[in-house]
Amino acid sequence: MKIAVIGTGGVGGYFGGKLAGAGYDVSFLARGNHLEAIQQNGLYIKSIQGDFKLQKVKVFDSIKAIGCVDLIILAVKAWQIKDISKDLKSIVNRDTVILPLQNGVSAVDELKEQIMTENIIGGICRIISKIESPGVIHHFGIEPAILFGELDNSKTARINNIQTMFEKAGIKAKIPDDIIAEIWKKFIPICVSGLLAVTKTTYGELRTLNETRQMMIELLNEIFRLSQKIGIKIEAEFLEKAIAFIDTFPYDSTSSLTRDVWEGKKSEIEYQNGTVVKLGEKYNIDTPINKFVYHCILPMEIKAGKR
Repeated sequence: MKIAVIGTGGVGGYFGGKLAGAGYDVSFLARGNHLEAIQQNGLYIKSIQGDFKLQKVKVFDSIKAIGCVDLIILAVKAWQIKDISKDLKSIVNRDTVILPLQNGVSAVDELKEQIMTENIIGGICRIISKIESPGVIHHFGIEPAILFGELDNSKTARINNIQTMFEKAGIKAKIPDDIIAEIWKKFIPICVSGLLAVTKTTYGELRTLNETRQMMIELLNEIFRLSQKIGIKIEAEFLEKAIAFIDTFPYDSTSSLTRDVWEGKKSEIEYQNGTVVKLGEKYNIDTPINKFVYHCILPMEIKAGKR
């Protein structure tokens, strides 16, 4: 199986690195200093589950240069999907499978604007990782896992083959009964990232202080109520599980959105709390905490000139 990893950051670098390390034919897309470091020194993955290094890496700075592939692991930021969808068409053939791993609930719909639905499956990943320095990926929280499936939840041969490939590479992979519900289950807790950015706290600091913990819980409740109005099939006890899961995150950890906001970079705020606000207005569900978070970060996004 020929694989393209579009975006060699904390997500793509780690999961693509595991696949390449297992002997699969993997091509990576990277840019700037990160690209140069990988070309010169390979890709180094520091992980709480064991470090490893890829000495020789197939890395490109253009999607078109990669050529047609069997599987595309889409690991760019959510806001980059629209811009790269046209270029993705150049490496997609009739049987190519695209696996988006973006935060948020919009990736599939945005891909459909340029690419046939038959080429797209649903997916999420669980990992806390980042680019530590050019050519170096640091995985420092959560057992890495990928959940994926057909958009209609049918059990196809291609889904089973991808699962087998992931497992052979040492990646925990699961095919859930309802991938759309799983995407929402990740979307709900990830929206805490914006609250971290606004309060300038880590996960540990946020959840320890009673006042911010209550804000976090109500933020999650708002999105859960929204999901139920939309018709997403999520069990009632999910919120307790989500809070318990957040409580397991390393005390000093943050999220990529949080770090992007703090560093004045373009963030995924429109695809996280911004999406909650817009859907809340559409479905007549009040989302005051999410609205507060979104509106607090919005001026920073505009100030950077990147909205």
